Amino acid sequence: MDLDPTRSRFAAAWRDTALAVLRDKGVLLIMLLAPIIYGFFYPWPYGTQAVTRVPVAVVDEDHSGLSRQIARFAMANPRLDVRLVTSDVHEAQQALWRGEIEGYALLPSDLKRNVIRGRSAVVTIEGNGAYALLNKAVLYGFSEAVGTVSAGVEIRKLQAGGQGAVQAARSRSPLNTQLVALFNPTEGYGSYVVPAVALLILQQTLLMGAAMLAGTWAEAGRLRAGMGAWFGRLAALSAFGFLSGLFYFGWVFFLQDYPRGGNPFGALVLLFFYVPAICTVGLLLGCWFRDRERALQVLLFTALPMAFVSGFSWPVEALPGPLQVLRWVFPSTAGIQASLRLNQMGAPLHDVLPYLGVLLSLAVAGLMALWVAATPRRAVREAA
Repeated sequence: MDLDPTRSRFAAAWRDTALAVLRDKGVLLIMLLAPIIYGFFYPWPYGTQAVTRVPVAVVDEDHSGLSRQIARFAMANPRLDVRLVTSDVHEAQQALWRGEIEGYALLPSDLKRNVIRGRSAVVTIEGNGAYALLNKAVLYGFSEAVGTVSAGVEIRKLQAGGQGAVQAARSRSPLNTQLVALFNPTEGYGSYVVPAVALLILQQTLLMGAAMLAGTWAEAGRLRAGMGAWFGRLAALSAFGFLSGLFYFGWVFFLQDYPRGGNPFGALVLLFFYVPAICTVGLLLGCWFRDRERALQVLLFTALPMAFVSGFSWPVEALPGPLQVLRWVFPSTAGIQASLRLNQMGAPLHDVLPYLGVLLSLAVAGLMALWVAATPRRAVREAA
């Protein structure tokens, strides 16, 4: 087989594809401008990382020194913003239903009496379950306030039994636990979700751009080409995708101060596997849709299902059996898992070889499908 014509077809296809991306306003917007816009505006809502100062209420039916102490500790908790202290639980419920508060703690009328008599005392905490993060802040904030007061009461009981202050503190908590987050030091929601979703954003923009471009070629009757030309098209699209990947790994994570740089060389290797796999799947989808607008319409609504089956936001074991197999068809599944290990956890490259193998398999299988579906028979015979 003569390599010179193949090289010339590759170079011509690379140049024509790059120019087509730059001249097509729709594809240019999705492949280059959309990642930049997402990179700045998607992390913005998570800038505070942790939810703080959630509006709440305290329903004090006991009116004792113990209940007032719990209310003061709740006011001092950074998770909570006590907007209302009342003795009427109905008033707190109405405020919750009106959206003025996100939860309340009910201190019952027999709270102090039960504590003095050594009986179990129950403090009810009600939260708005429609917002998981706010509900979590309400439950944790009130639990910390009640737990701190409870520890103080227990220590005072031990001191009353004859123990010193230090001995009572050690008797109450003989083993102290210190929790240290290794890969999410701030324990923020943004550091958890954005590094994973960035890989999904990169996939969706490349998928839509490649599929739209292939749909444009199909509408113009220029879809079929030899294998050298398909390699050139894939290389040109991958170049744009690689730039987007460098923008996220190198600039967005640094700008937003997300965990990064654990294995920068491994992250670059991942991009060389991840981006071509996405572009190959995108070209295949464009050949199947054969319509520019249809590719955009269908792929626009696939991001959320792909995020759920990727395994970072939902336990893989909880997925139905068929989805556990089907999810590997999407490059984002292997890409997200490999990226979190390399870029955030600093894993060595050999630990993610199975994920790289999945991406390579997707790219090879996609190229073979393009060879069969979108290569002229004459070109196939010549190549053979």
